Amino acid sequence: MKKILLIATALLVFSCNTKDEVDLIVTNANIYTVDADFSKASSVAIKDGKFVAVGDSEEISKEYTALEQLDAEGKTIVPGLIDAHCHFYGLGQNQQVVDLVGTESFDEVLEKVAAFQKERPSEFIWGRGWDQNDWEVKEFPTKAKLDELFPDIPVVLERIDGHAYLVNQKVLDMAGITADTETEGGEIVKENGEITGVLVDNPMGLVNNVIPQASLEQKIQALKDAERISLDYGLTTVNDAGLSRDIIELIDSLQQADELSIRVYAMVSNYPENLDYFLSKGIIKTDGLNVRSVKVYGDGALGSRGAALRAPYSDKPGHFGAMVTPVDQIEALAQRIAATDYQMNTHAIGDSANIVVLRAYEKALEGKTDRRWKVEHAQVISPSDFDYFENGIIPSVQPTHATSDMYWAEDRLGEERVKGAYAYKDLLDKAGMVALGTDFPVEQVNPFLTFYAAVARQDVEQYPEGGFQMENALSREETLKGMTIWAAYSNFEEDEKGSIEPGKFADFVILSDDIMTIPSEEIPNVTAEHVFLGGVRKK
Repeated sequence: MKKILLIATALLVFSCNTKDEVDLIVTNANIYTVDADFSKASSVAIKDGKFVAVGDSEEISKEYTALEQLDAEGKTIVPGLIDAHCHFYGLGQNQQVVDLVGTESFDEVLEKVAAFQKERPSEFIWGRGWDQNDWEVKEFPTKAKLDELFPDIPVVLERIDGHAYLVNQKVLDMAGITADTETEGGEIVKENGEITGVLVDNPMGLVNNVIPQASLEQKIQALKDAERISLDYGLTTVNDAGLSRDIIELIDSLQQADELSIRVYAMVSNYPENLDYFLSKGIIKTDGLNVRSVKVYGDGALGSRGAALRAPYSDKPGHFGAMVTPVDQIEALAQRIAATDYQMNTHAIGDSANIVVLRAYEKALEGKTDRRWKVEHAQVISPSDFDYFENGIIPSVQPTHATSDMYWAEDRLGEERVKGAYAYKDLLDKAGMVALGTDFPVEQVNPFLTFYAAVARQDVEQYPEGGFQMENALSREETLKGMTIWAAYSNFEEDEKGSIEPGKFADFVILSDDIMTIPSEEIPNVTAEHVFLGGVRKK
């Protein structure tokens, strides 16, 4: 009898030892895997930063043993969220300047600038986030009061979309800008022949030349601040839409030193020195960094009337906006980039800019397959131009732009033209996918506002009743795909992220609510309770 017991014990020990050991098992979860079947699961096993098994809790527990177990208590889990278009480094920089987002008048802007300068005195004042469309007086401000308050200290206040500055006379003098300064691809705004202080698009570059450069410590702090904010919202990958070589290399060095963990898809800013270096170097790919694309600016923004339109602005006769990058240069860039392995991602807001970009893409990519070039924003499209997206071009869009702009978009575009604006479902039907982002800090970082805007097409006060141009709303499944697997695909990363499947990075988010089933008006209240990056809890 004793012998039988010994044998049984030995068999039990052996049986236990046959379980594969992993680092973490999550059980009792409501998991949307976002795999090809959009299947669900209740458990995952993770080892060495990757999913090794996905299934039900009983199956996983039978096959695996783990150093750490996590009972999700029925909470919803989705793949790590990807912001397909943002300004990650810019978000970090904004933590160090005057925050003007949400100001309701120019007087409030001035109050915030004065208060910031009193609290943190600076020899060069920088602020960001004003939007005259949110003010009672919806006209561009002027520099007159800035000159009174700060006659000797340079002041640069960036509009929320990044496509206009308001500067004082001190800055104009430093930059050598006068009423006679010639400009192309933008505007030095004047009234009665006098400069107002507002610079739209390309003339902003003259100011950039005199802005003091950030120190290495400030750059590092900006990146760490941006990571902290992004991870808190459940973002595990961010697509930064335009970075210089030095910031890209700084991100890489911080990641290698384990001082930065968020994954970054870095679009190279379209400057000659950047292109000369990266296009000749080729694709740079690590687990944390992917450099294989160029960010090009086609035109300006709709809010500052810099977007290039085929017909004049409905609220400014004779004004068409402007191309930031001339048509011939876009065409030449497309040809140059097409000859490499790099992707071309071009900012295009107005219908004129969009057709310029789409035609350039079509010509440059003739005979080439699987290049996944993107149109960033694809905001206003003429009816006949949607068909271009059937040829492998990916629309990279930001749903909160629709709900931010809907109050005045028809004023800019008119009743008919606005129907082709923020047309995410139409774009999806043609392209087969949409990559979804926020464009933060132009919009809020919160990806759940992205989800809500895509599905409900309302602001957080549920305006307008029934939603804005609901024929172009996305389903919840389409929206989640746009924030995960489709965004990953647009980055050539669908084999390593974007869904919860064996072999992929264990990037996932435990949500406060089931975003796929709760009433739509509750979506903005969803939070990322826990965030895992490569199987490591970051929140």
